[in-house]
Amino acid sequence: MKIHVKSLGLTPHAPLEEYLEKKLNKLETYYDKILDCKVFLKVENTSDKENKTAEIILGVPGDDIVVKKTSSSFEESLDLCAEVAKKLLIKKKELA
Repeated sequence: MKIHVKSLGLTPHAPLEEYLEKKLNKLETYYDKILDCKVFLKVENTSDKENKTAEIILGVPGDDIVVKKTSSSFEESLDLCAEVAKKLLIKKKELA
């Protein structure tokens, strides 16, 4: 699976990129027809501490799976996204 990372207003450091690749590559164990994965990382312009947004778009046959979560760290946002994406992929596999 090819992973494309785009970050708006920040430069992701190497440990964060390694973390998200490890996290997202696990999704292939739940559904093996994932074509590609786009990740958007963005710091929201708010005074709230929970301003780190991660959006994952999984390219799969049929409709793409889009998950977007905001929390206080990118790692936490990615965890939340991966958890929801995992459930959606399992559901998609059962329906196939």
